[in-house]
Amino acid sequence: MKGNNIKSKIIGLTGGIATGKSTVSNYLRDKYYIPVFDADIFARDAVKVDSPIFVSIIERYGSDILLDNNTLNRSKLGTIIFNDIREKEWLESQIHPFVYNCFRSLIPTLTEEINIFTIPLLFEANMTDLVSEIWVVTCDYEQQLTRLQSRNNLSKKDAIARINSQMSLTEKVQLADVVIDNNGNLTQLIAQIDGIMSSYFHKN
Repeated sequence: MKGNNIKSKIIGLTGGIATGKSTVSNYLRDKYYIPVFDADIFARDAVKVDSPIFVSIIERYGSDILLDNNTLNRSKLGTIIFNDIREKEWLESQIHPFVYNCFRSLIPTLTEEINIFTIPLLFEANMTDLVSEIWVVTCDYEQQLTRLQSRNNLSKKDAIARINSQMSLTEKVQLADVVIDNNGNLTQLIAQIDGIMSSYFHKN
């Protein structure tokens, strides 16, 4: 499943929505100086104003999908795709190849021994061949639901739709090389990451 011909060690950091992936990747970057490359940034690049994918989105949904400044209304787009599997699949068919190619072109340029690719849909988008090992950030369902509602100001129904649009955390954990349990507080999470890194550097 995972790529074996990668010179630099690439950790594929993933998990479910609102499980704490950004908190983990930011800490690894700031504390251990590990380069972090985020799929969400590439995805935003994919839909920049007047990009081919941006134009395709406007052609499909009309100008009503735009904000007053002519950028995408991500909230409205999210409502569409998380309530219609066909629309979700169409949008992903536009964005995922772009993101994949961004990561693929990045690999030959890597100079550090360890790098992190933060890819929320690592499994769903079939990008596991980009990485040499997989770390999954997980938490209990109720914790995830509460965090997502609070973070994105969503109704319970909309939050559940977003969670259910992804592969279950149980499945992701089963495919992980390293599991980071984010059910506790920030102090507990940091202690866990430090413990993982201590054994990781010792092992490697």
